[in-house]
Amino acid sequence: MRSTAVTRSTLRQQIADALRDEVLAGRLAPGQEFSVKEIADQYGVSATPVREALVDLSAQGLLDSVQHRGFKVHEFSVADYRGMVEARSIVAEAIFRGIAERGTEGIRVDLVSVRRRAEEAQRAAGAGDLNVLIGYDLRFWRELSGLFGNPYLSDFLHRLRVQSWVFVVPLLRRAPDLRGTLWRGHVELVEAVARRDAAGAYALVAAYNAHSLALVENLAR
Repeated sequence: MRSTAVTRSTLRQQIADALRDEVLAGRLAPGQEFSVKEIADQYGVSATPVREALVDLSAQGLLDSVQHRGFKVHEFSVADYRGMVEARSIVAEAIFRGIAERGTEGIRVDLVSVRRRAEEAQRAAGAGDLNVLIGYDLRFWRELSGLFGNPYLSDFLHRLRVQSWVFVVPLLRRAPDLRGTLWRGHVELVEAVARRDAAGAYALVAAYNAHSLALVENLAR
């Protein structure tokens, strides 16, 4: 019985992760509808873990339940994105201030890992490789926020960043060439955190947010 529960839970998470990747990549477009059966047939699994995975993604704000029809990808607006950016900014400020107050002596090994993520994310951003950037950027922020030691705050920021990417990906794909367009201050941000420079780190994020908002509003016109 325990083995069955673990397998089902793992399958549910695998399906949720796969569908989230489809949404992040833009292959499941905003407003696109689908049924539990369609997803179950696509992955060759039973309906139960699919339904559970879709409910999980709905709770994360990525999908909406459509009565008697199934689910659809949530459609965020520019106003929603502004709210996400504002919330991200507040969370980031708390995280950087907390890391600065606690010091970095106990997290130097973790900083090495975060720096590697930063380098990969920055490289992908410079090349305009959106598919690679999304994965490394999410892992970068997940690990960076994890240094604060509060998993609830880290999970909240991760959710905001996933929602942000879901909104901006369709807009960014309209641009013919993303090279030189995307924010690539990841390494500089890690260096500020390593110096315990909370003000400097927050200034970098503020500049990043301003850049992102301007880009999104321009593409959304």
